[in-house]
Amino acid sequence: MVTYAGKLVLAPMVRAGELPTRLLALKYGADLVWSPEIIDKKLIQCQRVDNKKLRTVDFVAPGSSENKPASVVFRTFPEIEAGKMIFQLGSSNPQLAVQAAQVVIKDVDGIDLNAGCPKHFSIHSGMGAALLKNPDVLCSILTSLVEQVGKPHRKPISVKIRLLEDEALTVDLVKRLCGTGISNLTVHCRTTPMRNRQAPIRDYIPAIFNVCQEHQVSLIINGAIQNRSHFLQVREQMGLSDKVGGMMADCAEANPTSFSSSPLPWHGAVRAYLSIADRFDHSVNNSKYMLTRIVPGKSKFYQYFTRCKSMNEINHVVSLMSEDGQPLGDPTEYLVDCRERERIAKKQAADKKSQECQAKATITQNSDSDRKRPVDADLDADHKKIKSA
Repeated sequence: MVTYAGKLVLAPMVRAGELPTRLLALKYGADLVWSPEIIDKKLIQCQRVDNKKLRTVDFVAPGSSENKPASVVFRTFPEIEAGKMIFQLGSSNPQLAVQAAQVVIKDVDGIDLNAGCPKHFSIHSGMGAALLKNPDVLCSILTSLVEQVGKPHRKPISVKIRLLEDEALTVDLVKRLCGTGISNLTVHCRTTPMRNRQAPIRDYIPAIFNVCQEHQVSLIINGAIQNRSHFLQVREQMGLSDKVGGMMADCAEANPTSFSSSPLPWHGAVRAYLSIADRFDHSVNNSKYMLTRIVPGKSKFYQYFTRCKSMNEINHVVSLMSEDGQPLGDPTEYLVDCRERERIAKKQAADKKSQECQAKATITQNSDSDRKRPVDADLDADHKKIKSA
């Protein structure tokens, strides 16, 4: 069973925490990685697919129409992630949480319940940080996950929370959470209204850690941890046990190699990220998102990447990047040509589809006419017979 104590881990991050980011973080020293939060109802409808080409395990949601085809909701690469992959679940219902967790539990190393995200997509259905206002529901979900998923599969169940209004309320909540049988508690050291630009509140951590120790629950702290050396410094300055772990979010999003004592510069991280994204046929949209997080906003490459619409275009832009991150040329003409080729291709495709539709309509019309002729002829013959009689 995976252990969390003392580990430095990658935070669950929507969009940023997809497979290439996780693999890059692991390559450069992350001890564990969290998946992005995935909502229970979305996960329940997924089918498990053993992707032979990529050697991944994919969880695929069915498409609803031609414009909305089947999509990969979660992808894991067991050769590297096995023993280090924690799946974060979004839920506000014990039954749905258990049903969803059962879908992935054999392919991950733990289930983490999101009870800390303050974003609308989490809290609008009573999930994420909204669960902090409903501790009975929160504890019910955790108890159900522990008893019906964790214990049968010998996998740990954990939860990620934020601080409440004061230390006493927070500690009381932690006592209840630890009593559910969870294996790990992650505390984002900010309250729900606080944003990441605000300094974290770490004063409550010693009291929280004492409660966790009493229940044999490990503790991970999250909030403004910059890299491994900074995490060790924070832990030492606070006099915390080396059993306390750390979770990196924003800084790991900006550079997934920052788990290393010698992280790559941003342009090195870009190349390392893209080598993994190409290897796993990663989507261009998510790749662009991550590149705009890694590349400094003042760099010309930031604008270049935002204009790309395919992985080929992204790789062409990277080919014009020097070893120190300076442009060796301007890809604008190439990108414009790609836009024109794309426009022509779309027009040709639209014209072809229009011609096919017209041809189909003509065939249908002729077929209808052919069907009518014998009937009309029979009616005329019958009419003549009637007249002659």
